[in-house]
Amino acid sequence: MSSRFPARASTTTSSPTRQRRTTLGSPGHPRVRSDAVTTFDVTERPRVVGVIAVLCGGVGAARLLRAWQERTSEELVGIVNVGDDTEMHGLNICPDLDSITYHLSGQHNEELGWGLRDESWRTMSRLELLGGETWFRLGDLDLATHLYRTGRLRAGATKSEVTREITARLGVTITLRPVSDDRLETRFATEIGELSFQEYFVRHRHSVPVQRIWFDGADRARPAPGVLDALRDARRVVVAPSNPLVSIDPLLEVTGVREVLSERGDAIAISPLIDGRALKGPADRLMRELGLEVNAVGVARHYAPWLGTMVIDHQDASLRSLVGATGCDVVVAGTLLDDPAQVDELVAAIG
Repeated sequence: MSSRFPARASTTTSSPTRQRRTTLGSPGHPRVRSDAVTTFDVTERPRVVGVIAVLCGGVGAARLLRAWQERTSEELVGIVNVGDDTEMHGLNICPDLDSITYHLSGQHNEELGWGLRDESWRTMSRLELLGGETWFRLGDLDLATHLYRTGRLRAGATKSEVTREITARLGVTITLRPVSDDRLETRFATEIGELSFQEYFVRHRHSVPVQRIWFDGADRARPAPGVLDALRDARRVVVAPSNPLVSIDPLLEVTGVREVLSERGDAIAISPLIDGRALKGPADRLMRELGLEVNAVGVARHYAPWLGTMVIDHQDASLRSLVGATGCDVVVAGTLLDDPAQVDELVAAIG
């Protein structure tokens, strides 16, 4: 999930808990609590040594992948949310895919927190002069990405194919896979009516109270080529510190994704909350509005049906036993991705 305005703290809906098919307390999966990640013996399918699959939202996942890439020689595969994808001015826009791509190519606009560096805004200025909608800001350089993607999609290419082309041309070496090539749209029921993700997040600056979240098209969304294989065969599956409700949940709605995670039972999730607060975006606000406990315990409960291990920040060490009571193993480590020492600790813990 990426933003087009300076981020501000805020807070999404829990799916019914289902029994995980592979449980860490069952024979062959003894529960061991320590300050290092437990190595789990999941023998149903051979794992590919050296491949790590990462479930990704936008900025948090982008920063994790970039930092991790600098510290490992293993192959990283990002499975990326498409629930934020939208069409504006006739152009197909994939905010999370683009945010991660721009970060990994070294072209991310650090000042704005989204988009490309050295950006200009002449097109938006002209559009505003003509009376067009400009609440969703698209820079001149950023527009080239959307023009290219839209042209290729209209020519019959898939989102996966276009993503490969864009990442290759921008020098990105991590494999990025949209979770689905099909339409999947995150929708919000709010006190002012039904909103798309971008209407909620950008136009209304995630300030409108949310009553419900759902994913339109989920019943028809098929996994993109390579997604389920990556999740089945990876040595490790890691959930980035992205918003559980609007970045990770859309991934789980795609046919087969939740089932593969449940069969493995060993996914490692990094809590996106520290001391009950999201460092960026509305995860904490959404969780509160939808009745979830707004801390690492609430995140662990939300992921409980398929979670193996939860990584929580040192500031949340007092919650360790409560997080563990949800049925997962717990690792305490630094999770601030702008602190190199904490990133070193985090990568060592989950790698």
